[in-house]
Amino acid sequence: MSLLELDDVSVTYRIAAGEVPAVRGVSLTLDSGAALGVAGESGSGKSTLAMALLRLLPGDARVDGRILLGGEDIAAMKWGRLRAVRWAEASIVFQGAQHGLNPVRRIGDQIAEPLLVHGLAKPEGARKRVTELLEQVGLPAWRARSYPHELSGGQRQRVMIAMALACSPRLIIADEPTTALDVMVQAQVLTLIKELVAEHGISLIMISHDLSVLADVCDQLAVMYAGRVVEHGPSAQVFHDPRHPYAKALAAAFPTVGDPASRMAPKGLGGDPPDPMQLPTGCAFHPRCPVALPECASTDVELWPAGPGRVAACVHVRAKEDAS
Repeated sequence: MSLLELDDVSVTYRIAAGEVPAVRGVSLTLDSGAALGVAGESGSGKSTLAMALLRLLPGDARVDGRILLGGEDIAAMKWGRLRAVRWAEASIVFQGAQHGLNPVRRIGDQIAEPLLVHGLAKPEGARKRVTELLEQVGLPAWRARSYPHELSGGQRQRVMIAMALACSPRLIIADEPTTALDVMVQAQVLTLIKELVAEHGISLIMISHDLSVLADVCDQLAVMYAGRVVEHGPSAQVFHDPRHPYAKALAAAFPTVGDPASRMAPKGLGGDPPDPMQLPTGCAFHPRCPVALPECASTDVELWPAGPGRVAACVHVRAKEDAS
């Protein structure tokens, strides 16, 4: 049985100018102990999708479709049950640790809070658990007395990971946890996440614009564009042999280490993602697509088989599979 199931999930924001379709018909599954990466440019809908998993979206958002955690419908949970699920069964590592931590409380108290709120430990037991968690994420125990501003960016991110692990959840959602970090610290944090997830058998959803990061950490990779999943499959295959033109552009956008030519002239993608309120007809990617066909302007291709365990939403993939 899958730990997490997303069945035709859509998220629409209601604003004064109308409705904004941020996520459109996403269906994904995550097995226990597995890691799923979600990639895409800013505005692709990946963070909105992550917030929807634990009902963390603002009041002007409408969620359609079903989100099942352990077979239980998140939307049908009463407030008390939802509070019990957050942190204890599924937790989240936010993108900006500086904004996710209370600046006037010591970090030890903040890590202990979910343990106390969920009744998983008494104050003395919570302090011992905080020490264990800090050691697990590579911080000395005395740091429990520090305030967030007394820590570096990488240390604050480690604190957020410790908080996410505090109640031994089955699922961790990491929303671009290394975006604000330098390359060296980013590598350390990613290694830490990989080791902790493997050691504790935790399921992971990691969100990033960097396909190389996701390919290194995750088993499966879903690429999103304009609110939809346009390619999904084993992460190494999607990264090294992408089938959708957008996934190819994302993979090519990062310079190759040791290759000065790629560093000086990275293969980016021209243009910007479409305005969700003014999506192009047909395939939303066709105005930027280097291999678009005339039919792409009118035909919105659904996800199509693109090899063993892989799907992609592209007329070229469909034509290739039809021919074979």
